[in-house]
Amino acid sequence: MSNKDVNAPIGVFDSGVGGLTVAREIMRQLPNERIIYFGDTARVPYGSKSKETVTRYSKQIVRFLLEHDIKALVVACNTASAYALDEIEKELTIPAVGVVKPGAKAATEATKNGKIGVIATEGTIASHLYDTYITNLGGDVKIIVSPAPYSCLWLKRAFLRTLSPRKSQEDIWQSL
Repeated sequence: MSNKDVNAPIGVFDSGVGGLTVAREIMRQLPNERIIYFGDTARVPYGSKSKETVTRYSKQIVRFLLEHDIKALVVACNTASAYALDEIEKELTIPAVGVVKPGAKAATEATKNGKIGVIATEGTIASHLYDTYITNLGGDVKIIVSPAPYSCLWLKRAFLRTLSPRKSQEDIWQSL
C-alpha cells in the first residue's frame, strides 16, 4: 500500500443519517482515520424498495465514494448491506463491510436468554440475512423478527430532534 492509500479516507454510506452512528464508532475506534460519509436522504427509505433499486443506488454511491479515493467501504445501511453488498464487493478492489453480519454477531454474543429481536425494514427482513447469520453463529437461538417499515424515518426525525427517540423506541418494542 502506498502512502496515498494509507492516508486515504474510509467511505461510509447509509440511506440516511442512521449510519452516522457507525461513522462515529469508526472514529472512536480509529481516531486517526478520515471518513467520507454519504447519507442518501434524497431517496430514503431503502427498506421498501426492490433489491434491484437498492443495488443500483448503492453502486451509484460507491462510484461517488471511489472518486474520492477511499481505501475501504462501510455499507452502514442494513437494507443496502442485505441487498447490495455481495454485488458491490464483486466490483471493488478495496475491502468492504456491511452492518448485517457484525450486527448478527454482536446480538448472538450479547443474548442472555437465547432470544434475539430483529427490528428492521421490510427489505432487510425479506433478505433473511439476519436469520441466516444468527442461526449460523448462535446455534439454538430464538429469533423474533419485527418489521419496522419507517424505522429509518423515525431515526432521522429523532436525530433532527423533531420526535422523541425514546417514544419511538417504546412504540416499536410494544409491537414485539
